[in-house]
Formats: sequence, C-alpha cells, structure tokens
Amino acid sequence: MTTNGIPVFDLRRFESADPAAVAGAARELDGICRETGFLVIRNHGVGEGVQRALHDAARSFFDLPLDAKMTVRRPHHDQNRGYIPYGEETLARMHGADTPPDFKEVFAIGPFDRPDDRYHSHELSYPNFAPNLWPGAFPALEPAMKIYFLALEDLSRRLARCMALALGLPADWFADKLDRHASQLRLLHYPAPSHELEPGQLRCGVHTDLGMMTILRNEAAAGGLQVRPRGRDWIDAPAIEDTFIVNIGDLLMRWTNDRWVSTPHRVAVPEADARSRSRRLSIGYFTRPNYDASIACIETCTDPAHPARYAPTTVKVYNDRRFARGAGPRRAAGAGESANPNFG
Repeated sequence: MTTNGIPVFDLRRFESADPAAVAGAARELDGICRETGFLVIRNHGVGEGVQRALHDAARSFFDLPLDAKMTVRRPHHDQNRGYIPYGEETLARMHGADTPPDFKEVFAIGPFDRPDDRYHSHELSYPNFAPNLWPGAFPALEPAMKIYFLALEDLSRRLARCMALALGLPADWFADKLDRHASQLRLLHYPAPSHELEPGQLRCGVHTDLGMMTILRNEAAAGGLQVRPRGRDWIDAPAIEDTFIVNIGDLLMRWTNDRWVSTPHRVAVPEADARSRSRRLSIGYFTRPNYDASIACIETCTDPAHPARYAPTTVKVYNDRRFARGAGPRRAAGAGESANPNFG
C-alpha cells in the first residue's frame, strides 16, 4: 500500500511467529529503503496521549512571546539544544547551497540523565551531550518532551532491529551502535506566513538528514513536507493519523554502501490563498548513533561487483562537520532581535 507514492508499512509484520512472514516483511522493507528511503509506519507502539501531550505543549511554547523563548536560546551554533529562532538555520547549506534561512523556529533537546562517566564527559563527546535547556516560563514542556523522547528511543531501537533483518544481519547488529546514542528530539514550528518570502526561501530548504534515520510526526497543513525519490519529481508526504514517517539518513546510506537511499526532502511554501491556515508543527526524532561508532560498509552490502564506495569514518566526524554548515545566522543579529515579525 502507498499514499502519495510513499509506502505504508505495518511494523507488526515483524512480530509474526511465522519465519517466512518475517522474511517477507524484511524483503519488503529492504525494497522500500532502496527505492524511496521514506515510509509511513503503522502500529508503532507510541500512545496517542503521549503524542498529543507533546504537540499541545509545543504549540503553547511557540505561542510565548519571543523574549520568553530567547531565555533558552541555543548557546552555541554547533549545538542542537534549546530555542533556535528564525534566521539561525539554513539546512540547504549542509549541501553547498546558498539560500535564505529556513522559515521556521525550533526547540531541541538531546539525551538526559546521562551517566557521569568519561564517555559522556570526554571532550570528544561534545556537542553530543551538551546540556539541555528548559523554559522556566513554560515548565510543562520538559515532562512532555522527556516522555516522548523515551517512547521514540524505544521505537528507534525496534526499527533498528527490523532494518538489521532487512539487511540480512542479526537482529541485534545495531544494538552496540545505539547503546550510548546522542539522538535529538526537535520541535519544528512553521508559522503561517503573512507576506511574501525571500526569493529562493522555503520553510525548510532541500536537504538530507545526517543521522541514521528520522522518525517524524507529520502534520497536515498547506506547505508541508515534500520528498524527491530517486528518478522522480517532488511528491507530498502524507500526514495520516497515528502514524509516523520514517526516512533513511546519510549514515545509514553510507553503512549500506548506497544500497539504501537518504532521500532529499524539503518543506514547501504554502500557496497565497492557503497561508492563513498553514501553521504547522512537526516533531522529529533524529536517531544519531554513538559518537564513536564506525561508519564502514556493512558486510552484506558489498561484493566484488559492489566495492565499498566510502572510506570509513565515525558518527562524530561526519555529523559535526556537516551540521556546522547549516547552523548560525546568515548575517549577524543582536541576541534579542527577530528577523521576521511572524516570530514572537
């Protein structure tokens, strides 16, 4: 089954007691990851109440005055923590494009309650375990994000087991690459534009995701998520109730020697007649493996006809360099300034 060209996949198929049924699910998942790199998942196990609680809390946070949000502004541009106002993220720059900043604002956290040990405090751990920031003006956000984060952490590990089987690997192949992960939970707010945007500006510029995979709670609204699968034009990603969109990230594409595809995507600008009803909130969990995990070609993804395409690297080396390209303002602005009247 597909919706708008994006396959819809039932995760319960991997729970069958019939090995042949599980093998069939693995083959289908492999095919989806080869062809589109995007899928919609059903029966994911994340309660609707958990999803709704964070959605409502996030909307309330973004409704705060700008000054209140700026009290938890991201302290450094290489960190994915705290509030990221309009003008401080341009994801297309990660791929060498020079565009106006993304028309959005963000609030982001990473792992919490981490152990006080050398791995998590060593200089190499930065910025993976930088401190989270919580808005004192809206304390309800912290518990909602933490509960959601833990639920998505479980889901990402479940998906990793399914992906391992789809690659012909033991189900626990990714386990030791995710046991000290530095995944990120990002609230992505796209206000309804009240005026024409700059030439070339999108709500989120064309990019691929840097990590292993992304699990996105999509919201139906004009000017939404669009995907460009291999050899095809842009298509609208579906927003189906009680589902998540999952997409392959760059690290997993490199791990699989380009067998699986990290597909370009963007968030479009709504048509003028739909802008008044185009406010949109997406919630993305970005699975980032252990910072010292080796990203080298998986043994089942290479043979004499398909030699390894990439030199081995680590999660930290690949991610830190790429993320820095898209972070920070296009031009200097004061700490209390908003580049657009729609924000704050």
